[in-house]
Amino acid sequence: MSATPYIQQLQPVVHADAQGAQKEILDTALKQVGFIPNMYANMVNAPAVLSTYLHGYGLFRKESGLTPAEQEVVFLAVSRTNGCTYCTAAHSMIADKMSGVPAPVLQAIRGHQPIPDAKLAALFEVTTEMVKSLGQPSPAAVKAFLDAGYQERDLLYIVLAVSVKVLSNYSNHAFGTTVDERFAAYKVD
Repeated sequence: MSATPYIQQLQPVVHADAQGAQKEILDTALKQVGFIPNMYANMVNAPAVLSTYLHGYGLFRKESGLTPAEQEVVFLAVSRTNGCTYCTAAHSMIADKMSGVPAPVLQAIRGHQPIPDAKLAALFEVTTEMVKSLGQPSPAAVKAFLDAGYQERDLLYIVLAVSVKVLSNYSNHAFGTTVDERFAAYKVD
């Protein structure tokens, strides 16, 4: 889904030119990831958006109790469901290079195919349903998720991940964010 960007006048904020709250949050982002992704340069037009994103993202990563691979499956489920090609590319690269998502699982997610790992498939399904149903997944998806070994508490962290990804996915839709060179090999249509 690549719709026409609906934010036309705002431009990405260049870190070197940033002032005040924009500079502070971009400095924080630079320390966290080592560069300013195109998404961040757009989101910081409203500093609270990027600040909230970074805060929630960090808490999900630190506190969810999900493995890095599971976290990436959640982020990919949300981004794919929301049609965010930028975040799908970024999280595909992170899944492949950093989070240890098995290659067949990543290929299945990117290819809209059945996931060849029952536990990760249940996680992907409940997350996808959470997005599609506006936070009301089916009892069958929740049962499969719990039967796969997850806890009810994990559902709350999925809500956090969905919320964080809504900030990034919707911002990327608004700007038509260009995929960074670092993620280009994982670009999707």
